[in-house]
Amino acid sequence: MLNKRKTALIEALNDEDRSVREAAAAALESLESLQGLDEIARVLKSGSRDQQIRAIYALEQVVSPKVFSPLVAALNAQDADVRSAALQVLGKKKNVKVLKYMVRHLKDPHPAVRIHAAEALGNFSDRRLTPFLTALLRDPDEELVKSAVRSLAALADPAAEADLMTSLKDGRPAVRCAAAEALGVLHLDETAGSEPAS
Repeated sequence: MLNKRKTALIEALNDEDRSVREAAAAALESLESLQGLDEIARVLKSGSRDQQIRAIYALEQVVSPKVFSPLVAALNAQDADVRSAALQVLGKKKNVKVLKYMVRHLKDPHPAVRIHAAEALGNFSDRRLTPFLTALLRDPDEELVKSAVRSLAALADPAAEADLMTSLKDGRPAVRCAAAEALGVLHLDETAGSEPAS
């Protein structure tokens, strides 16, 4: 049935009316991406680790709400790299409906997954994430703390100022540096609305 539909749409690419040709091209593109989505979902269920990771990154290119279900399912994979890849792609997709699944991975048993979760959350403009990220600032994992600080800088929530000020006294120079940079962004965000009009 799908092949008949594709054949009809391919024929419609030669229609004399330009709007029909454009509609047929868009419909074909949509069908191709949905067919690809089925294949990607199959690979995510039964493929090797490397195939699963490639499939997750392929989902980044698919513009369809149907990508979120397999991406969220990949967050439950046993392999930490698969979970990390899913977090990265979900972060780029910026769908607030999946935030609750992403936030859980701030406590993932694998350090790299926690880092990717903290980093990915910085792509969302949702200041409800601030307390989850500031809670990470006292973690012994320096890379996790730096990721949390970068995400707090991206959120530019003035509510994070006190915690970032405390991070300026952290024993780790890289954390102090990241905190200083984040505080600079918070300052810019606060003054952006109060600048006099020129």
